[in-house]
Amino acid sequence: MARHQHRGQSAAGSQRQLRVGELIRHELSDMLSRGDIHDAVVETHMITVPEVRMSPDLRLATIYVMPLGGHDEQQVIEALEQNKRYVRGEIARRINLKFAPEIRFRIDERFGEAERIEKLLRTPEVQRDLGIDKDDS
Repeated sequence: MARHQHRGQSAAGSQRQLRVGELIRHELSDMLSRGDIHDAVVETHMITVPEVRMSPDLRLATIYVMPLGGHDEQQVIEALEQNKRYVRGEIARRINLKFAPEIRFRIDERFGEAERIEKLLRTPEVQRDLGIDKDDS
């Protein structure tokens, strides 16, 4: 059975999904900045949390993270996964939700993708094509 998007609901999710995702993002960022997650890898890395995506039923939170400079991505994900139970419990305690969502951590690929596109745009072939387009106008 096909699910249809309701009017006013974006592809990123409903207003409620966005709001809950932002609450979780804020709380996790707060936990990371205060050093509440006691893990050697997590404590020695600056980790940003650019986005949290919630499932429509709010039972799954996909947390996108990026260590500063993109170093040791796999180690950071593994450390966060090992501390998932603690993080979930803290989020449940800090945010008043009917259910504590399951959480999963993913590396935020947007920074790398933006850098790849930027490099591509600076290649001589693209620069040449852009110059040709300007002359044709």
